[in-house]
Amino acid sequence: MPNRNLPAFPYGAVYFRKSNPPRPDWARDYQTAAEDGMNGFRHWFMWSAIEIAPGEYDWEEYDKQLDLAADNGMRTIIAEMITAAPEWAYRKFAHARLETRDGQPVTSQMSGSAAVGGFPGLCLDNDDYKSYAEGFLRTLATRYKDHPGLGGYDIWNECNISHNVCYCPGTQDKFRQWLKAKYGDLRTLGKAWHRYSFAEWEDVTAPRTPGPYPDTLDWLQFRIDNAHALMRWRAQIIRSVDAECAITAHGLAMSLVNMPQGAIDDWKAAAEVESYGVTWGSSRHGDEPWKQMQAFDLIRSASRGKPFWHTETYAGPLWLAPQVQGKPRDEGRIASPEDIRYWDMVSYMSGATGMFYLRWRPLLDGPLFGAFGGYGMDGSRTPRSEMVSKVGKWATAPEQAAQWTSRPIRGEVGIIVVPETEIFIFAQQGATTTYTHATQGAYRAFWENNIQADWVHIDDINDYKLLYLPVPVMLSEATATRLRAWVEAGGTLISEGCPAYFGDRGHVGVVQPNLGLHEVFGAQESYVEFTPDILTDLRLTVQGFPLWGGTFLQAYTPTTGKVVGWYEDGKPAAIENHFGQGRTLLIGTMLGAGHVAHPGNATTLAQATPFFASLLAYGGQTQHVTCSDRRVKARLHHGDGGRFLWIANPTRQPVPVTLRVNDAWGAVTAAETRWGAQATVLNGAIELTVPARDVTVLKLS
Repeated sequence: MPNRNLPAFPYGAVYFRKSNPPRPDWARDYQTAAEDGMNGFRHWFMWSAIEIAPGEYDWEEYDKQLDLAADNGMRTIIAEMITAAPEWAYRKFAHARLETRDGQPVTSQMSGSAAVGGFPGLCLDNDDYKSYAEGFLRTLATRYKDHPGLGGYDIWNECNISHNVCYCPGTQDKFRQWLKAKYGDLRTLGKAWHRYSFAEWEDVTAPRTPGPYPDTLDWLQFRIDNAHALMRWRAQIIRSVDAECAITAHGLAMSLVNMPQGAIDDWKAAAEVESYGVTWGSSRHGDEPWKQMQAFDLIRSASRGKPFWHTETYAGPLWLAPQVQGKPRDEGRIASPEDIRYWDMVSYMSGATGMFYLRWRPLLDGPLFGAFGGYGMDGSRTPRSEMVSKVGKWATAPEQAAQWTSRPIRGEVGIIVVPETEIFIFAQQGATTTYTHATQGAYRAFWENNIQADWVHIDDINDYKLLYLPVPVMLSEATATRLRAWVEAGGTLISEGCPAYFGDRGHVGVVQPNLGLHEVFGAQESYVEFTPDILTDLRLTVQGFPLWGGTFLQAYTPTTGKVVGWYEDGKPAAIENHFGQGRTLLIGTMLGAGHVAHPGNATTLAQATPFFASLLAYGGQTQHVTCSDRRVKARLHHGDGGRFLWIANPTRQPVPVTLRVNDAWGAVTAAETRWGAQATVLNGAIELTVPARDVTVLKLS
């Protein structure tokens, strides 16, 4: 893997976003960062701030950043920003201006994250403009190819696009090309779209009013495919100039929330780079402990074994952003040193092997003034920066190097991610809330039992023996066939209700479950309701466990299966079946959504939690690590570096716990503390008091 001279554990921050920080402070700031354990900075190289006229470049300030990096033994991650188009380009390529859904061209705007104009750029679906952008990227890579301060390139900042653009003629033409490749000819497309009077390809346009029809489904998928094709294009340009530089990118861990509208697919993005990463901050997303772990589990799964970083993490306050309005200060809005320690260590616990803070010191301009930085507005050290230094020096210490070769083990269960399901739900309902609640609710129910639930893309299901399928209301025939074969070969599938109710192109099946899945589940539908507004308190019992459902309701008549659950009115709610070498459990509603609506609290078991714990035994799996206190979460890492047990306490008081590691991972006779509290081991039981707002790391032997 090309890596230039990246450190084994990259650790640093975003530093220069013209015009912050002030130039007189640069040399001092670099020296401070190096003294405090940082080995890299990441900067925004904004096209609009560099190519000041066609073919005329101003590199001076950027040259200085790489020179300072080399002088201080640091490496630079260049965040290329062709999303900041030069002001002259808005005139020269007026036809390439991004166009909104309602037909309005987008003009040059100031960035909310840098005191520079030119955002959000022009549309790269216009080849003449795209060639100019390519020229800038080639010039950029050529200039810094052999610089000793270069570490690599971040080719897509936060891997998403605006939901409201682009509908310009260039994009419409690219969409038609995509459709030609998929359907071949206009008559086939017209039949698939239920639009029978296309006479010329120019009659085909992107739908501006979304709906649960094939044209919207194709449009949303095209946007995802096109965005990642442009990502590949950027990587190929840079790689053609510099064969040795590292190429990375980072997303938002929002594939389960904004995939259709934001073209967010972390699996596709991670496939285009050598390492991947994520922007994540509890002040924006909420500081409930499960949220950060599910985000990093998603990035880990999407990376498919590649290294990934916490590319933008928080070390300072977030004051005025709309996401934090009304939140109390202790939910991450005002970051304390203890918050920073906990957030950072949980990222490492979840598998991150690199970290960059969202700011080294805060911006002095714009709406995000004062935000995110661990250091003071003047670059001075703070109690927060002292924690940044402490955590970083630990992570990058030579004696820790072997530890990072051990990775998080595979989860006991996988939650299946089916992109076409989320895309259809958005097309049908105008939002992804139904999908998000079902998926994240299921994850949370497993997490509350200290069960590691991995996010498993439908393409990767063969790596697992036990899978949970949330809100599967729309499945393609290819997905249904894959699931059928997986169960038949011996897998155990737990599915929520209405599987494949809608098939390819959003068409309802006349036999339910659809696409032959009635045979897999050993049942047929006897009753159904699509009434999410009045199913918020739906109750049912499955295998003796009282549960909350929600969103949709499907009841069944068993064929080869047997009834193991009922709604309150007596209708069959769950069917157990054996199919081939495998088995299935079909539950006619969305338990994940029910868990979101009825979550319990930190000390009281929610209704769904014991049931989700029971699914491991149902699928023939055993828990990796058990813990005596459900507030504390543990993860096991295993590999060439040895066995490591990570134990997280998100609370603000110490918690005494007893843990046991499954014998399948070897007997435990001793535990060496690498970070945090001392532990004792007696007859395989690991006992310790986990410090408040901290993570303990134990090397097991």
